[in-house]
Amino acid sequence: MNKKNLPWMGALFGLLLSVSGLQADHHEAADLNVGDKAPEFTAIDQDGHLWKTSSLKGEKNLVVYFYPAAMTSGCTKQACAFRDDASKLKDLDTVVVGVSGDAPAGLKVFQQTHDLNFDLLADYNGAIAKAFGVPLRDGGTIERQFLGKAVSLERGVTASRWTFVINKEGKVIYKNTKVEAAQDSANVIAVLSK
Repeated sequence: MNKKNLPWMGALFGLLLSVSGLQADHHEAADLNVGDKAPEFTAIDQDGHLWKTSSLKGEKNLVVYFYPAAMTSGCTKQACAFRDDASKLKDLDTVVVGVSGDAPAGLKVFQQTHDLNFDLLADYNGAIAKAFGVPLRDGGTIERQFLGKAVSLERGVTASRWTFVINKEGKVIYKNTKVEAAQDSANVIAVLSK
């Protein structure tokens, strides 16, 4: 992926947003707590494909972790911990998705740079974060190196670092609003192992 492709992918993402009406199925969930039914949502992943929570219901547990920005230090530690714990999470019948306000092109750079083995979902307008009650700030752009070239990674919004675990029945069984990035995966595994 080179810098020339990023604007084109951003335009495609915008088109997909308008065509799919990308938004969480529940618009307002001011305070989602343990025991509540988790919002179902559809999002665009790092490859530009539609990803739906409904495809997992009854089949897998789901970790939805919100993070501020791809290719930043804390977010990288958090993502790499989930990557490294993939086999443990698979043994616990669990799928992990990272959700941020990054555009899909930036998510792809993040995934490829760190060999991430799970999907990253674009919540460019913050609809998913709002449905989970996750606080948002303005987005922005950061410059990073990818394959020896400078790339601009664009975020529509910046989400707070919160993590949720949703069981196979669609209920929230864990909510962490004070996530320590490097410990997030270990804490999730401890909850799922109980």
